[in-house]
Amino acid sequence: MFTRLFAILSLFASLSGAPQLAVAQETLTVFAAASMKNALDDTNAAFTKATGVKVVTSYAASNALAKQIESGAPADVFASADLQWMDYAAQKNLIKPDSRVNLLGNKLVLIAPLDSKLDKVTIGQGFDLAKLAGDGRIAVADVKAVPAGLYAKAALEKLGSWAAAEPKLAMAENVRATLSFVARGETPVGIVYATDAKVEPKVKIIGVFPDGSHPPVIYPVAATVSAKADAGKYLAFLRGAEAKAIFEKYGFSFLIKPVS
Repeated sequence: MFTRLFAILSLFASLSGAPQLAVAQETLTVFAAASMKNALDDTNAAFTKATGVKVVTSYAASNALAKQIESGAPADVFASADLQWMDYAAQKNLIKPDSRVNLLGNKLVLIAPLDSKLDKVTIGQGFDLAKLAGDGRIAVADVKAVPAGLYAKAALEKLGSWAAAEPKLAMAENVRATLSFVARGETPVGIVYATDAKVEPKVKIIGVFPDGSHPPVIYPVAATVSAKADAGKYLAFLRGAEAKAIFEKYGFSFLIKPVS
């Protein structure tokens, strides 16, 4: 009789634990470039509403996220602000190659505090950013590793502005930190993405870097090799019309034909 009672109790225990297990499985962890925060927060909320699957997102510079995944940090999806760090993840066998897609595009812009006298700067060959900054610094993401910084350095080199600008750089850990430097008035100018400037009311865009001055700003996304099954559902949602509308509202360009 004791054996039978134990079996019944065990059955109830397993049944009561089942819903908790299901809830745990219905959570995805996404590592995403800092510049995606506002748009991706809204997209994630729409995904959760549609599917019941919760999304926990960690935002940082793409290089930092790739290194964290390489070190074993649990992530189901990686969204990078450039091809380089997604390529790095692929070379380290951290992502599922067949899940990768170049999802979004962006623009590189020059910003100033909203109350700045600087306005409507034409950015072209021979552009003197150092002179424009005057006695102040130039806010930029780390030019050695962070995508926004890599794009900025490439553009300044192409335009012949790098040598004079480099000593004046105030480098930040990611593009949102760069944005904050300018928003707080700590630097007179900064280089960020158009989408960053769009969500910060304390700054204004004073110039746009020509497309040919730097590699195209492309955001690839992919599932990690340890991704949960729902990661496929999430990536499909990112490729859909509802996500497209959200991303475009925030100023991103959608690089693929949306799936239904």
